[in-house]
Amino acid sequence: MERKYWVSAVVVVTGAALAASFLWAPQPPLPSGPAPTPLGWRAQVSLLGGDGIAGNTQGTPTQTRFSDPWGVAVSGGVLFVADAGDNNRIVYRALDGVFHVLAGGREGFADGVGLAAEFNTPSGIALDAAGNLYVADTGNHAIRKITPQGQVTTLAGNGQAGFADGMGATAQFNGPMGVTVGSDGRVYVADTWNDRIRVIETDGRVWTLAGGDRPDWLDGRGAEARFDTPTDVALDGQGNLWVADLQNNALRVINADGMVSTRMGGGDAQRVLWGPMTLALTHDGVVYVGERLSGRVVQVSPTGHVVAVAGSDAERFARPAGLALAADGSLLLADADAHRVHHLQQLPAGTVPQLAELGPSADNPLSRNEGRWPLAPQNGWHEVTGTLGEVRGNFSGESRHHLHSGFDVRGDVGQTVLAVAAGKVSSPASTWTLGGQAEGFSLDKLDYIHMKVGRDASNRPLDAARFQLVRDEAGQLDRVRVRRGTRFQPGDALGSINNQAHVHLAVGPSGYERNAVRLGFNNYADHVAPKIDDIALLDESDQRLRDTQDGRLVVSREGGGLQLVVEAWDQVDNNLPRRRLGLYALGYQILDANGKPLPGYEQPRMNLIFNRMPPQREAVKVAYAADSGITVHGSSSTRFRYVLTNTVRDGQLATGLLQPSELQPGQYTLRITAKDYSGNEAVVGRELRVWVR
Repeated sequence: MERKYWVSAVVVVTGAALAASFLWAPQPPLPSGPAPTPLGWRAQVSLLGGDGIAGNTQGTPTQTRFSDPWGVAVSGGVLFVADAGDNNRIVYRALDGVFHVLAGGREGFADGVGLAAEFNTPSGIALDAAGNLYVADTGNHAIRKITPQGQVTTLAGNGQAGFADGMGATAQFNGPMGVTVGSDGRVYVADTWNDRIRVIETDGRVWTLAGGDRPDWLDGRGAEARFDTPTDVALDGQGNLWVADLQNNALRVINADGMVSTRMGGGDAQRVLWGPMTLALTHDGVVYVGERLSGRVVQVSPTGHVVAVAGSDAERFARPAGLALAADGSLLLADADAHRVHHLQQLPAGTVPQLAELGPSADNPLSRNEGRWPLAPQNGWHEVTGTLGEVRGNFSGESRHHLHSGFDVRGDVGQTVLAVAAGKVSSPASTWTLGGQAEGFSLDKLDYIHMKVGRDASNRPLDAARFQLVRDEAGQLDRVRVRRGTRFQPGDALGSINNQAHVHLAVGPSGYERNAVRLGFNNYADHVAPKIDDIALLDESDQRLRDTQDGRLVVSREGGGLQLVVEAWDQVDNNLPRRRLGLYALGYQILDANGKPLPGYEQPRMNLIFNRMPPQREAVKVAYAADSGITVHGSSSTRFRYVLTNTVRDGQLATGLLQPSELQPGQYTLRITAKDYSGNEAVVGRELRVWVR
């Protein structure tokens, strides 16, 4: 059945141009020559496939689930997607709007027709004029070709990581991720972990166009140039090859003479691109870039202006991995960490985009850790030192710098950090901050932070086959690399705890972190009710109301809106008495003089729920009042002063005030609901009696 659909799709791809497409509405005939690309437009994002839950199904867009959708290509209205992760397949969406499997479906390295073929972490894909599809088969260190007849063959590479020019299988790549095809049939490859750009001639000969033997940023000709983790390539109409130089935060260009220049970013220049990972070029010199760090898709004009087409702090893509330009100028985007494929269409000027469904679903399954901890004994007990949503400061005296994004487990400096679940590395930059206090490693849905990645306490490699220690020209350790597609099993060593003396576990991509306590840990228990130390009302100057009468706080109806601030904290079983943890959920009710909730307050207004991390940096000052955090040098206790009239929950952010003018004069009680994740609720000191006058 799948084979039949593929043949039908190929006929469409290689046939005459279509008057309409399933991706966009029919348009009148275009005038001769392409229209200029509009600049500075804003996209309406719509869904083409996937529901945000990782899976392996195909059918209608809502029935289709992806594991790790990466490269995308489109021709004649047919959309192709490389789906890596556990699926290792190439799928296509035909004119009927239904997704079908084109080839693959098992992890391995085998040529063959359709489902008989095997891939290992396919990434970038590209079509040639004859309808052949080329695949950067990252985990197999090879470039594969799928003909219009559905035959999968290996164009170059032999399944072994390395660096060698030569014919076909004698050539070697190291985790290639990007691929494009010229009008002359040449195939260009972003050889990611060799930090080189390679060319495959039509006779199968592989040679190196540019790049050297270690990552760096350097312009020049051929081997004089240096790249740092190039992930995508694209050709423009003048024969220039554009390169998404990920770790240099740069766009590089290689001209027909092999000269490499930096078009934007790189080095010590002020950063304007945030992890460029995928490219799409227009006919008139406009470049679209998917950014790994910001979650945006940006448009770069020929004069260097950068404008976000889609994505923002509040509504970001989880990992924009693949971009393709459609015939009408709209964009197709694979959001790998969200398990979705989107369509980005231009909105009329002045139109506000409708809210799009972005990021992974809240119902996406968690990693199957089966109760394991990231330290030995994995089935034992370990002290918890931090939870999602806690206030955190920095080393410059700011006590409300950011929200804590994970779950902290105390350990000894130098202790080995262990994988809690099986996982496959999906990021092309899975490690960061070598030697820094926040050094970490991303494995599938989990990030492990505060460790020497891939090294023991003496900086010796733990597993040289999976952790590549890269050294600079002076022989000093420069970074640790782990290739996309590398697999780990529960209990595998990932690194050793650094001087922070704990492991930080984060669940989910940046901006979409979920509460890691949901993983469940063996012998973890929390029977301790949260404690409320203080309830306060603050005026518009953040000054506390202090006037009382008959044991009640006096509140003026004419005094303007007020913030409701509650200082509270939690503990879990067996933690040290001094160890204060943040709460999971807080809310409040307003009761009348008889103790009956006012209309609209029958149930507590649970404005603060730390179930998912809000992506905005200012969220910490929305959730927490001043004097939160560790505000006294040398203090070991954190103050959690929550602003219950503001909203931080479900990844959303909003400010609000209690309006006394909306209440009739009289006596009221503010009743606080303060819960931890285990459902324990504060019962002492939870009420503030007020007199509204």
